[in-house]
Amino acid sequence: MNNHIMAQAREIYRQVLPDLFKRQNVVACGLGYKNFEGQPTSELSLIVSVTQKLPLEQLMPQDVIPKSLEGMLTDVVETGRIRAQIPENPKGRFRPAQPGISVGHRDITAGTFGLLAQRDGAPLILSNNHVLADSNAGRIGDPIYQPGPADGGTAIDRIATLSEFAPLDFGDNPSQCRIADSVAALLNFVARVTGSSHRLQSVQQTSGVNTMDAALAQPDTPDLVIPAILGLGLPTGVNAPALGMQVQKMGRTTGLTTGYITQIDVTVSVDYAGRTAMFADQIITNSMSSPGDSGSGILDMDRRAVGLLFAGSTSVTIFTPIQRILDRFGVQLVQ
Repeated sequence: MNNHIMAQAREIYRQVLPDLFKRQNVVACGLGYKNFEGQPTSELSLIVSVTQKLPLEQLMPQDVIPKSLEGMLTDVVETGRIRAQIPENPKGRFRPAQPGISVGHRDITAGTFGLLAQRDGAPLILSNNHVLADSNAGRIGDPIYQPGPADGGTAIDRIATLSEFAPLDFGDNPSQCRIADSVAALLNFVARVTGSSHRLQSVQQTSGVNTMDAALAQPDTPDLVIPAILGLGLPTGVNAPALGMQVQKMGRTTGLTTGYITQIDVTVSVDYAGRTAMFADQIITNSMSSPGDSGSGILDMDRRAVGLLFAGSTSVTIFTPIQRILDRFGVQLVQ
């Protein structure tokens, strides 16, 4: 791919992105190759993902995706609603534990042990925030079970404790403003004495844009974990994801699957059990996962880690480039 063409495409993408997300049913937008009769072409396009493709007569004019924007072709694909992949099928107990198997915070169902990282020689389990930290609800030191609770894990299956996570930003955080808290308390008092059952809560407005869904857990003892991925073996290094790259993963629900990268630079809206979080600069593949695969490490076909899976639908899988996550936590991949 010509670097100049890609730079132009990225500039157009940045210009049109805000408008695209104002249109009905749009859940993601990225750069990819336009499909024709189910097959990818060599035409770089704006790939617009929608929950459902509808006939033009069922859409308001402002919701129609033009065939091109700023001179760049568009391609509308139906992906369904994109959700954080929370699990269904049970998996077993492994000692030592290894990437690719069931794991989870004590208060969730289960997800996937993605990759083994290390900091200063100490091993760390890498997975998603919503797998290891219960979507921000967890506290540092909380127990992590293997298998996850949905797969029968209990306190006797504790393998690690939550050590660090990148908070998920849903667009608001608990208030840190005394003035706002005082105003809310006053208005709630007025509501109570007047018989109203409604109450106000002050919140801090945030950007609402995320770059990852990731967390780390510290094994209770180093010998409880090994770095070899179930069914794949040791990772051989780290690689950057690229359009068209073939990838593979081992996940708690669907096991070993392969796919290929269909979009890069993706901005996507993800449903977390009723709360919505926006993510920027993500990667989309064809469908290669199901609920419970969240946290899986994504590898290229040379077993180099390229990303961490965190969401998807019936037709797509979404992951974050792995180097961004390693840099965020200051850790290295164990290989």
